[in-house]
Amino acid sequence: MTPVFAQQGSGDMDNFIKELMGKMTIDEKIGQLNLVTAGEAVTGSVVSTDVEAKIKEGKIGGIFSMTTPQRVRAAQELAVNHSRLKIPIIFGMDVIHGYKTIFPIPLGLAASWDMGLIQETARIAAAEASADGLNWTFSPMVDISRDPRWGRISEGSGEDTYLGSRIAEAMVRGYQGDDLAAAHTLMACVKHFALYGAAEAGRDYNTTDMSLHRMYNEYLPPYKAAIDAGAGSVMTSFNDINGVPATANKWLMTDVLRKQWGFDGFVVTDYTAVNELIDHGLGDLQDVSALSLKAGVEMDMVGEGFLTTLKKSLEEGKVSEADIDRACRLVLEAKYKLGLFEDPFRYCDEERAKQVILNPAHLAKAREAAGKSFVLLKNDQQLLPLKKQGTVALIGPLANTGTNMPGTWSVSADLANTPSLLEGMQAVLGNQVKIIHHLGSNLLDDTAYQERATMFGRTIPRDERPEADILAEALETAKQADVIVATLGESSEMSGESSSRTDIGIPAVQQRLLAALLKTGKPVVLVLFAGRPLTLTWENEHVPAILNVWFGGTETGKAVADVLFGDVNPSGKLPATFPQHVGQVPLYYSHKNTGRPLAEGQWFQKFRSNYLDVSNEPLYPFGYGLSYTTFTYGEVTLNATELQRGGKLQVSVGVTNTGNYAGEEVVQLYIRDLVGSVTRPVKELKGFRKLRLEPGQSQQIVFDLTEEDLKFYNTELEHVAEPGEFAVFVGTNSRDVQEKHFSLR
Repeated sequence: MTPVFAQQGSGDMDNFIKELMGKMTIDEKIGQLNLVTAGEAVTGSVVSTDVEAKIKEGKIGGIFSMTTPQRVRAAQELAVNHSRLKIPIIFGMDVIHGYKTIFPIPLGLAASWDMGLIQETARIAAAEASADGLNWTFSPMVDISRDPRWGRISEGSGEDTYLGSRIAEAMVRGYQGDDLAAAHTLMACVKHFALYGAAEAGRDYNTTDMSLHRMYNEYLPPYKAAIDAGAGSVMTSFNDINGVPATANKWLMTDVLRKQWGFDGFVVTDYTAVNELIDHGLGDLQDVSALSLKAGVEMDMVGEGFLTTLKKSLEEGKVSEADIDRACRLVLEAKYKLGLFEDPFRYCDEERAKQVILNPAHLAKAREAAGKSFVLLKNDQQLLPLKKQGTVALIGPLANTGTNMPGTWSVSADLANTPSLLEGMQAVLGNQVKIIHHLGSNLLDDTAYQERATMFGRTIPRDERPEADILAEALETAKQADVIVATLGESSEMSGESSSRTDIGIPAVQQRLLAALLKTGKPVVLVLFAGRPLTLTWENEHVPAILNVWFGGTETGKAVADVLFGDVNPSGKLPATFPQHVGQVPLYYSHKNTGRPLAEGQWFQKFRSNYLDVSNEPLYPFGYGLSYTTFTYGEVTLNATELQRGGKLQVSVGVTNTGNYAGEEVVQLYIRDLVGSVTRPVKELKGFRKLRLEPGQSQQIVFDLTEEDLKFYNTELEHVAEPGEFAVFVGTNSRDVQEKHFSLR
């Protein structure tokens, strides 16, 4: 087709946009800062109005939650054929862990510790979404969270700075590829900037308060990693930082993001975040819109505060034309980089959509990703894998609900055609295994709570008969089986946005079902659905085998069958600590020491940092995960006892598969700075390798440690490596490690 604008190489971008902006009125410039929703996917409580008229008037810069080439083309045609300057629209969506082909929830993907796989899932998501008319995704979410009460821990990569940073890079590269103007890529939007995962009490949208030292060392690095990987946009967070909400925080948006980190993309708010500054107590809509613009925000999501107040603020001197120009330019630059001025319809290819979306290769990758995300938490006497014979009783409220398998924040999933666990297992096993099924119990005792936990079409049927009657039927079903697979835990919407929980255990009615199933004397496997770390102390003590499957996406059912019956050996490792009790939260491996530390392996000692009723230890530590095979580590060796500045230290270990199954192991390396100018964590992840070994096979793993790995932000926020003594730890998780020492000179 004929381009609407004559767009040349990227070197001409400045001149192109300067010329375009020279033709724009103030109203048209402000219009570019307005992001509205078409309302196809429910991601917030407000739906935009009069969208068509506003497009024609040049009052919309972007639309999200509008999909399919036909709809996107129709909206884009309004912009490029009926608005005065024919400026194309950018189209975005919450493509979080897949578009139509849904991959495991991000916390589950993080459990794979497989950066190539994670990047590939983002690439596939970009291929599908861009084929359906989109060119912008509100992902990756890189918020560090150490509080599993917070529902959105499911949407991030867990508790660790280093692992989170590597995943952030992989996601950005997967979405954006090497060329943003290519029709199969999406512009990434790193979110939520910043510190959103540290909301007090684990309650969504709540206050965040922390020192600069903690920010720079523990929470900010994944955002910076995403920026360094080239993320084209950033989304503000809902919380306040140093007393100023992120959306109005000039220190955060301008001083840190742009001046310190050199970010040259544009900043968009979260859903109605400008308007919400009113409730934060920063003024009326005009006041907060001006504050946000001047802080460094370029695009206002849904609230239309910019659209309706900035011109008045300009006339009153509360903002300058330069402020508006800066924001407008950055939005236009994003559209230029996406190639929209050259061809506004490059993402509207109906034939490509038919070929790409949910194609067999994508579904195969989703099945693989799900299997690699599952974490085997317990496997007494090698109960798993199960034999492909006999009768299996599949019992529990998560057994036959396809709508819950994609997990939270899968807004574009085809829920009507997603197989349930029961259907997926039947498809994989055929007539090899007889599968019998029963609901077993309701998801929750409380009907109203269950309604809150199954919103957005994620319904789980309720049986309103007395619990005893339901349980009696379930036990009759169980009696007919050789093995019981209990499918319990959370529904998909028990985690995610606005899904905080104070009790992070398996719901009581399900626990009662599990206890009754165990009393049958038959082997019981707990297939655990969860969007967060759960408290499983009783389950760990009593259930012989526990497989945590998170929410595995479109192909969950088949992937669970693959792992339960041994076609796939589980290799997932926890990206977040599982506490014994919610009262230990926040509990994470890279904590600081106290002046009165409790000796490792001890419980109570008076006048030491501990509890009267529960030990300090987690139930399952960060990095933990079992396999159907066994891996034996040789002695860890260092090639030197001193690391010279500018040089490298080699840390080596041999790993052997000493079991009977081929399997994958994640070898993890941690360090500790033993003496510093500030207190340092007891362990910090600084490297990992995922390797596959056949039975009897060995491999030597070598990590290179450099001065860069030892750096941290000191009290002056200088990024330094201080000379002195260090410990290095290598092992299968953050707890079970070998320790060696070296020094930096």
